[in-house]
Amino acid sequence: MGEPHGIGIVGLGVISAQYLETLGTHPGVRIAATADLDVARAAAAAERFDGCRALTVDELVADPSVQTVLNLTIPAAHAEVALAALSHGKNVFGEKPLAPSMAAASEIVAAATPSAWVGCAPDTVLGTGIQTARAAVDAGEIGRPVSAVATWVSSGHEAWHPNPDFYYREGGGPLLDMGPYYLTSLFHLLGPVKRVSGASSRPKTVRRIGSGPRAGEDIPVEIDTHVTGVLEHTDGAISTVTFSFDAAATQAAPIEVHGETGTLSLPDPNMFDGEVRLRRPGEGGWSTVPTNAGYENGGRGIGLLDFVAGGARSEGSIALHVLEIMTALLESARIGERIELTTTAARPPLVPLIAERKWRMLRPAARTR
Repeated sequence: MGEPHGIGIVGLGVISAQYLETLGTHPGVRIAATADLDVARAAAAAERFDGCRALTVDELVADPSVQTVLNLTIPAAHAEVALAALSHGKNVFGEKPLAPSMAAASEIVAAATPSAWVGCAPDTVLGTGIQTARAAVDAGEIGRPVSAVATWVSSGHEAWHPNPDFYYREGGGPLLDMGPYYLTSLFHLLGPVKRVSGASSRPKTVRRIGSGPRAGEDIPVEIDTHVTGVLEHTDGAISTVTFSFDAAATQAAPIEVHGETGTLSLPDPNMFDGEVRLRRPGEGGWSTVPTNAGYENGGRGIGLLDFVAGGARSEGSIALHVLEIMTALLESARIGERIELTTTAARPPLVPLIAERKWRMLRPAARTR
């Protein structure tokens, strides 16, 4: 069966716990090294796994026991870590977004080689929720897709986050924070986007922290916090999207896809599962689409496992395209004009229904482009 695939994790913050739950006991991979600005945190994580060592970032990306670097740093550090890993011939799988800017993200993708590849979250789209909807679209259950609507709203992260400043500075905001889940899902469902139009607003210039040691402190709002837009997909469908830190709640489905002969209602794309519902003209109500695609009971890290096993469903080119959709929406809102996109990506293969017991035995394969 060969040796397990060596993973080095850079960044042991909150999200790392979910990755460690998926990867830490998987027989096909092993956590070989950890690194974090908080040395004690890296050491504590390393102690959980046999043979794992806490290293500096420079040591980790050069270590021969590491084949793939899992980049869980803050977005501002994504490019630096990814490029360092690629320069040492390591594969990189990172948290979203690929980088804070198109220039940095493009540099990462350009640095990939046939033996040092780039993958990126979100991998929630590989779960049974989005993939079952994708299977229905591909099977013609709603006829030719015409449009989609994606909606995510909240009243802002300052209500619960003890240090929410980042969300209200350049590089933050509801679109860059939550957009990757929804826009990557729309990409899997309807394919790449050729043109976007955006509009945005900033109803509040100050936010008040609601919890933690800084509760009651006011922080400035430096970016627009309500973003809406229209995406024109290459194959003709049109998606309308809304992302907001300025709404109390919504009863809208996270994503709806409308076709000539039916509509699909999708679950939260920030989760791996959930009910997909279908309704056709003349029917008295909605019916549940049987789960028939995706990684069953998936967790964060399943995209890395899929990738090292030879899949291409979390390719860096997809993350780059999604990032351009987001940055172009913001630029369109700023200048008041439609924007033609310069990137595209291949719509990846559908994930067949893979039971948890089977994906937990996935074996890494030699990967070539």
